[in-house]
Amino acid sequence: MLLAEVVTTSTTVGATRSRRAKTTALADLLRGALDPVLAGLVVALLVGVPRQGKIGVGWRLLSELKAPPAPEPGLSLSDVDDYLQRVSEVAGKGSTERRKGLLTELFARATEAEQQFLFRLLVGELRQGALEGVMVDAVAAAYEVPAEAVRRALMLSGDLAATAVAARAGGEPGLAAFRLELGRPVRPMLASPAESLEEAVAELGSSSVEYKLDGARVQVHRDGDEVHVYTRTLREITASVPELVDLVRALPCRSVVLDGETLALTDDGRPRPFQETMSRFGAADPRELLLRPYFFDVLHLDGEDLLDAPLRERLAALEEVAGEHRIPSTVDPTAEEASALLDAALTAGHEGVMVKALDSAYAAGRRGRAWQKVKPVHTLDLVVLAAEWGHGRRTGLLSNLHLGARDPDGGPPIMVGKTFKGLTDELLAWQTKEFQEREVRRDAYTVHLRPELVVEIELDGAQVSPRYPGGVALRFARVLRYRPDKDPSDADTIDAVRALLVGT
Repeated sequence: MLLAEVVTTSTTVGATRSRRAKTTALADLLRGALDPVLAGLVVALLVGVPRQGKIGVGWRLLSELKAPPAPEPGLSLSDVDDYLQRVSEVAGKGSTERRKGLLTELFARATEAEQQFLFRLLVGELRQGALEGVMVDAVAAAYEVPAEAVRRALMLSGDLAATAVAARAGGEPGLAAFRLELGRPVRPMLASPAESLEEAVAELGSSSVEYKLDGARVQVHRDGDEVHVYTRTLREITASVPELVDLVRALPCRSVVLDGETLALTDDGRPRPFQETMSRFGAADPRELLLRPYFFDVLHLDGEDLLDAPLRERLAALEEVAGEHRIPSTVDPTAEEASALLDAALTAGHEGVMVKALDSAYAAGRRGRAWQKVKPVHTLDLVVLAAEWGHGRRTGLLSNLHLGARDPDGGPPIMVGKTFKGLTDELLAWQTKEFQEREVRRDAYTVHLRPELVVEIELDGAQVSPRYPGGVALRFARVLRYRPDKDPSDADTIDAVRALLVGT
């Protein structure tokens, strides 16, 4: 299969807002990938995550390439994969020039459209996490398997390309072969915002209400004495959190997979700022700041997978294995008891509460209604698209942020507003340095970025506005913090922004 076919499909997908049209175009291309390995390459390139991951090249190096485009398409996907593999293996003295030479060869074999695709792929501009959901539907349509089987295999494998390979090679039985594997992280189940505590409890019926902590999501795997700890993005941080490893190794079980939050506390037991918790994951000396875990779910215990068990049963297992480390919660509360727990969470310095249906299975990687988060203020996780140079005391600093919401149909983030409020001197200095390292272009006033940084914004709501493509704008937005534990696929959608419209 030629790269040109992938580029044509990518252009088609990017040019339409219709989810059905995107799915059809992707499925048509996948049907042409007769070899399972080739199907995996197609998926990896179209979701913007090459098989090799990051290969040590950035915008500056790529912009220096001097490679006239090829007059006709002739570059195969296997050729592209081979070049990227060779670039990823370059190391040592002179590695930059050797990478540059290999990439020059690759780009010289590509047409102008293919060069543009490869450039955006390698600098991260093709990475649209929302496209993953469309690709799941496309894999299902192309290989005539249930979409739910594809989603489950993706949940367990953590790799959409590997999931496509299994679907192409073995159909539904091939997808069913994926199992929860100790030491391989599972995509976390996600929550949707609730209008209010009362509405969430009424909607879910029999439920558990628990603290929503201002911490970092962790997933812990134990097999005998071997323990691994992962973040919500499935990055392993085991070496950075020895206190969590020791705690889990001491639990009364042989094997377990736990889901929870961890955070640093002050001497009086209140949560430290989120940034302090996140800084621990890269700390040179982990003893400088101890983390406390709070577990709220268990996915496996002593040889038994619990993903499909109702939450009520999972909580019983959690109490058995890690009761003293459970997050504060109450099961089947009255309205008064649920309200009292919310008040207690806020008084203790936490964000609010989670309401979870007790009959729900663990739907990893999905943001459904079975889990709902209740917070007293409106917040959104948005993608930073660009920043404007500041004025006055902010001269020389990148200040005014351009903010985008995730397109649920797989398009690029949709701009919904700007803000320069809430930025401390420390954040201004950090983002000025960080943004220029993620720069894709600039003009006299603005630096445009790869859409990969997520920032949490507090706001008073949204209002109708023709100024931005989504038809809505944020009201009185201010920066709360950056979220290095999240990627663009975790950002809130344009629908979540529209739900905040005044009067709705």
